[in-house]
Amino acid sequence: MKIGFHGLDLPEGKVKYHDPKLVCLERKIQPKKVVPFFVEFLRDEYVQCDGILVTRATLLDVLIVDMEKMETRRDRSTDTQEQQLVQACLAHLERGEPVCTRSWAPEELVLLRGLAPVTLKPTVVVDEVRDTQAAIELMLCATNTVFFYTVGKTEVRAWPVASGTNIVTCAGKIHSDMARGFIRADVVGYEEFMKVHGMQEAREKGLVKVVDRDYLIQPGDIIEVRFSV
Repeated sequence: MKIGFHGLDLPEGKVKYHDPKLVCLERKIQPKKVVPFFVEFLRDEYVQCDGILVTRATLLDVLIVDMEKMETRRDRSTDTQEQQLVQACLAHLERGEPVCTRSWAPEELVLLRGLAPVTLKPTVVVDEVRDTQAAIELMLCATNTVFFYTVGKTEVRAWPVASGTNIVTCAGKIHSDMARGFIRADVVGYEEFMKVHGMQEAREKGLVKVVDRDYLIQPGDIIEVRFSV
């Protein structure tokens, strides 16, 4: 995840997310390798980022980027629908609101993605954030990002996905073969897993759910994918 920020005293570069669940899983499993979630902080970068963090005092600096882009598009466009959308977008920006804070119709969102205003991305406005962990938490919430985990003696890993992602897509994040040859998956919640020795005991105690491809991942799920290619 890349977080663009403006007006905040945050360090630039990659930062490891302190994930309490991953820490506890590492302590429990003691694997050879742990793969945490990293975030890259980019000062004054709004295009190559997944979301924007900006202070209320400097918000206008970011909104002006979109205003200038929308005004240019308005002056050049010959499409009535696009012109109306651009005007609505400009009105919202002039009220001091990022584009993402307004509810847009699906067909409007399609057009907006083509116009690419930077504040269509999740934009979090704060008074001050001095701690990178707090900044990451804010952006995880704004981008609707949750984690599932894979565990084993070889590796314990945190996998970020959008909330409501289906299990096949999650399997594909681990390896494309897992999505292509997906059969089913064993899933156990983090809290249940922490009460037993490992996946085998979780199965014996009936804590593991065998799920099909329509299962939607829940925050903290620990998964094992069964597949055949």
